[in-house]
Amino acid sequence: MKTMADSPLRILFAGTPSFAASHLKHLIATNHQILAVYTQPDRRAGRGRTLHASPVKKMAEAAGLTVCQPASLKSEEAQQQLAAFNPDVMIVVAYGLILPQAVLDTPRLGCLNVHASLLPRWRGAAPIQRAIEAGDDETGITIMQMDAGLDTGEMLACVSCPINSDTNAGSLHDQLAELGPPLLNNVLYAIGRQQQRSKPQRDEFANYAHKILKSEAQIDWRQSASVLDYKIRAFNPFPMCYCDLNGHRIRIWQARPLVSTTNKPEPGIILRADKEGISIGCGEGELVIEVLQLEGGKPLEANQLLSAYQTLFAAGQRFTLPLTGVDK
Repeated sequence: MKTMADSPLRILFAGTPSFAASHLKHLIATNHQILAVYTQPDRRAGRGRTLHASPVKKMAEAAGLTVCQPASLKSEEAQQQLAAFNPDVMIVVAYGLILPQAVLDTPRLGCLNVHASLLPRWRGAAPIQRAIEAGDDETGITIMQMDAGLDTGEMLACVSCPINSDTNAGSLHDQLAELGPPLLNNVLYAIGRQQQRSKPQRDEFANYAHKILKSEAQIDWRQSASVLDYKIRAFNPFPMCYCDLNGHRIRIWQARPLVSTTNKPEPGIILRADKEGISIGCGEGELVIEVLQLEGGKPLEANQLLSAYQTLFAAGQRFTLPLTGVDK
């Protein structure tokens, strides 16, 4: 059943990944008019390098909505096309393209962004992963009025979400994808009042959430077990933390930190390997790997893998350390 607003809005929606598609799905179920959906151009992926449509494009086409895929919004032609829709508001959710000032000024009510962080804590491309990596105990969704800065606009509404000891980037993504749409609906149904009550961000509390690079995923056992636990959870499901052991590339899906029972475990050395997991010495404490994956195999619990690879993971074996150390 469609939910109703007192004053239906003429909306342009801009987004690309599945997180954005979750918000578009909920907007489709309202009585707002979605004039068009903007998403990034199809990308080549996979071994065959075939073109793949974004999750937002698939959602929009299934709903019979107009789809626009400009490579940029900086050209006069793209800006004129957007202005011709005569929108009341533009909703931006993980779109991935910069909105020039001309675009920000086009909708009558401006452009709103749904951001996966309690702003100003994490601005930028990877707020979900960086919150976990930093050891934050909570994050959330913020809806802001967009301006020319990077996630610097005034805040209209927010909702928080705890980060627990077993939270990874995949599970947190899904939680936030459920929290965002109803918050967005509430803002749209009272947008005038929400804009009047908007709050400026405090820049001194802001951090930049850099884009995740595959090169960051290598485990350095000289770091503390707690830091490695944060990192493993932050990079699951992408790019997945990895380490090397006697020529084997190993991806770590799940682990837990322990306070070391030895005086000072040597970083990278296997201390124990049993049904509880594979315990490795770190710069501080131990990390117990519970779920891991050998190259060419599938993720398995440690006790399952040990039945076939006891020698590889025997106590005393050493994981390779990166050539350059990192801060502990």
